[in-house]
Amino acid sequence: MKLLNSQATYGLVAVFLHWLVALTVAGMFGLGYWMVGLTYYDAWYKQGPDIHRSVGVLVFIAMLLQVVWRLMNPRPEPVPGHRRWERASAHLAHGLLYVLLFVAMVSGYLISTADGSSVSVFGWFDVPSIMGRVKGMEDTAGVVHYWVTWSVVLLAGIHALGALKHHFIDRDNTLRRIVGR
Repeated sequence: MKLLNSQATYGLVAVFLHWLVALTVAGMFGLGYWMVGLTYYDAWYKQGPDIHRSVGVLVFIAMLLQVVWRLMNPRPEPVPGHRRWERASAHLAHGLLYVLLFVAMVSGYLISTADGSSVSVFGWFDVPSIMGRVKGMEDTAGVVHYWVTWSVVLLAGIHALGALKHHFIDRDNTLRRIVGR
């Protein structure tokens, strides 16, 4: 597999970044879903959110790299036989996934820094609060984070079903291009 995208398929970097972000976001959703049920006396009450915040910052960095890579490296041509509405809906879904994921990460950051504290990323470095203390920001950002992350899950599910439809029903090359074949 080549490093760069070709007209027919995605390259190693695009495939790696796609699956890194996709699998990490799925894991983050699971962790977040589990964390809301923790009580103050649970052993993971502090550790779970610390991991969630740290991984969130790293996913943000990975997604910035993904956007830069996508801008610098042309996407493969659409698979022959895709209808116009399929291409348009795929384009819309990809764009929405990017926007929703960035909104999820920014809202998560705003939740974590609403009290003016920074976000420690596994103790390696800190991301400072850029807003300082903002009354009510944690609650507002929390509502946004909740609904946006559920929207990501829904849209990612539709995205995955579309890829499976192309693979098993249409029997085209859509899914193979992003798994590196």
